[in-house]
Amino acid sequence: MILGVDLGWHAPVVAAVRDGALTEAGAAVRAVSVAVDLDTARRARVAAIRVAGPCPPGLGPLAGWPDGSGVGTVVRGGHSLTGRPIAELDAAAVARFAAGCGLTDFAVTATGSPGLPDHELAVAEIITAEVPGARITLSYEFGRAGLRERENSAILNAALGPEADRIAGRVAARVARDLPGTPLFFARTGTGLVSAHYFRRYPLVCYLGAFTCALRGGAALAGLGDTAVQERGRTVRTGLVTGGVPRTGGRRGADVPVNVPLPMLVSAPGGVAVGPSAREAGPGWQVPERAELAVAYGAALAGPAAEVERIVHARGRAELDRAIDDARDEALTRVVSAGAVPGSARVATTVVNPLSYLPDGLYRVQVKAEGTAP
Repeated sequence: MILGVDLGWHAPVVAAVRDGALTEAGAAVRAVSVAVDLDTARRARVAAIRVAGPCPPGLGPLAGWPDGSGVGTVVRGGHSLTGRPIAELDAAAVARFAAGCGLTDFAVTATGSPGLPDHELAVAEIITAEVPGARITLSYEFGRAGLRERENSAILNAALGPEADRIAGRVAARVARDLPGTPLFFARTGTGLVSAHYFRRYPLVCYLGAFTCALRGGAALAGLGDTAVQERGRTVRTGLVTGGVPRTGGRRGADVPVNVPLPMLVSAPGGVAVGPSAREAGPGWQVPERAELAVAYGAALAGPAAEVERIVHARGRAELDRAIDDARDEALTRVVSAGAVPGSARVATTVVNPLSYLPDGLYRVQVKAEGTAP
């Protein structure tokens, strides 16, 4: 039996699930899956370091972010997407900023890092030496060639880190007390679950985990693989489910463009209504039985998953195949880190696309891995 948990706004809602169906609690619990949205979570102030060439202040790190979001700097360094060095890393400038910014949550973004992350990794080493205990997010871990969206993703991930750590600590303590030894997972945005450790490190991948679970759980409760699902809770949001999977679309966060897939928000005349206020839905909306359990149920239906996206420069098929194999290996490692039983980890999808309007031999490689919870 798996327990799905919706942390909710007032009190947690728990769904007991066995073989994909709601059941009564009582059997041994294999895992606890938790759904939470972080779009309104408290954010920490972030020290943002961009490794790149000079730019106008209006285009610097944290441009467009709310006042008080943190401090940023641009230091010399970075690479082209083909791996060619643009400039030597200004390690002294990184050390001065890290030591003097007064913050412990860092977001590091270097030009060209999806293809060669060396300068981001070097900056992380300097920060660790200057600020013991610092939490560091590196933008290359979120993929994509576009610097601004990748940078915003790193900043938002860093800003959510302390609150995610608090949430994970509170839930883990409760699970350890009531169900000692039971694995704990958090629901990703889109599909899948991640371990509590992974959630602490990459909270952005769970940014709208509860909304995603409301879509998946609502469709499953109604017995529909393709439908619109309206979540009626603190706010009213509607998304689409296709083949039982929530459809993702726009890449906008609460304030700025980010580089993660988010559930697609739509307008629809009817579908399935879920949530604590589901019975207030208008004509055309079907209310599933036990609609208030949709989020918790959706969390219990998912399994561990992880994704890797890289920009690859390959001079020939053999070199491209090696790069693809490396990305697959990394995805398998990540899904095990996300909590999958090592022997169950498998590559679910691999997508390779050449990049247009850039030098020949550049490809975007996207790999998704899945696995089974203990």
